[in-house]
Amino acid sequence: MAPHDRFVSETTFRVRYAETDAMGITHHSNYIVYFEEARSHYSRVRGADYAEFERSGYWLTVAEVHARYLVPTRYAQEITARCWIEELRSRGLTFGYEIVDTATGQVCVTGYSKHICINRAGQSHVFQKAGWPPCAPAYRRIPEVALEAVMNFFAVSSPHPTCPRSHRGFPSPRLA
Repeated sequence: MAPHDRFVSETTFRVRYAETDAMGITHHSNYIVYFEEARSHYSRVRGADYAEFERSGYWLTVAEVHARYLVPTRYAQEITARCWIEELRSRGLTFGYEIVDTATGQVCVTGYSKHICINRAGQSHVFQKAGWPPCAPAYRRIPEVALEAVMNFFAVSSPHPTCPRSHRGFPSPRLA
């Protein structure tokens, strides 16, 4: 179920004929594409442009994708794809997803994708500003221009001064 403690974007569309098998059921591979559309929609409604983030020299490469198929969707069915940020870490983040029947609200598919921030050379980079988190001074830093693109893309505020892992809109994880 989509969380109630953070922003969840929703985009609605119909299952196209080309996305179905001979029985008119949506082929399982299309849900990964629906996740991508939900993620892109999330960034647009948050006022950020992922293309601008890429032009700054950084990408969010997919490290893992998971989908759990609960109820099939069918040709011409109107579905809503929901997306939210499930977890934000120093070098990566996890998006959560739900695909629901728009008419009934029944959850059809749930899933998540994990992404790592990398540069053009394929090296991982942290999202935060230079000097943060203070407990890891050896982290390589994203240049200030790219940092602003990341922070805007995910609509994450600067870290709270007393808790380097807390972000507005995200629950603070317990520090070990």
